[in-house]
Amino acid sequence: MTYPVYLRYEVLRNFRNWRFLFLTLAFPLVLYLLIGSVNRHVQFEGVAFPVYFMTAMATLGTMAAVISGCAIIATERATGWTRQMRITPLPAWTYFRAKVVVGYLRALLTLVLLALAGTAFGVRLPAQGWLTVLGLFLVGLIPFAVLGILLGHLIGADAAALATGGIVTLFALLGGVYGFQVATSGPVLAIIKALPSYWLVQAGKTALGGHDWPAEGWIVIAAWTVVLVPLAVRVYRRDTSRV
Repeated sequence: MTYPVYLRYEVLRNFRNWRFLFLTLAFPLVLYLLIGSVNRHVQFEGVAFPVYFMTAMATLGTMAAVISGCAIIATERATGWTRQMRITPLPAWTYFRAKVVVGYLRALLTLVLLALAGTAFGVRLPAQGWLTVLGLFLVGLIPFAVLGILLGHLIGADAAALATGGIVTLFALLGGVYGFQVATSGPVLAIIKALPSYWLVQAGKTALGGHDWPAEGWIVIAAWTVVLVPLAVRVYRRDTSRV
């Protein structure tokens, strides 16, 4: 099976699952519409609340969109789909690339919906601002997309949804999605800044007039990616070798 054929099938199969897609997209969007609508004229940390909260929900929503691939993969394993794919001469990298692309499509849909909602609440950013935020999000989501694949081949279908929610919540809390930092100095802050979710939050803050990522952000994302990719490949091959 060639990559374009497999990718097309993956996209169609994932986006026809409207229940899963709705649950993935609805939470951050509904939160933004409910909370943003009643605080559209409020200032938070010197920034219009609709802008601040839009970037926060974009961080939360895109993380959930790519990590949620964990639940899909776990279900595929439980229903025997992985067994069927193992019969075909499908290279591991074809599988990985398709899963990552589908996760990114969900994340992009989340960003578009939140951007439209933000625009309705008066959010105005220059085109360069939108492109900068989008570019940094695309880079910052790489470790989370790989993590979703890794967990999907480690966790059973019955626990995947709970694990996904817990992991997204933990990363969001430590990364500062909810408007506060768990620590502002010391070794705890150093640990937090070593998490990819922290830099995903900083990517959103570029829309608030902040600076682009420093070298530290790129190093953290690259380090997580370099560690997670071989682990995900190894777990995938071990898992499929048992089918």
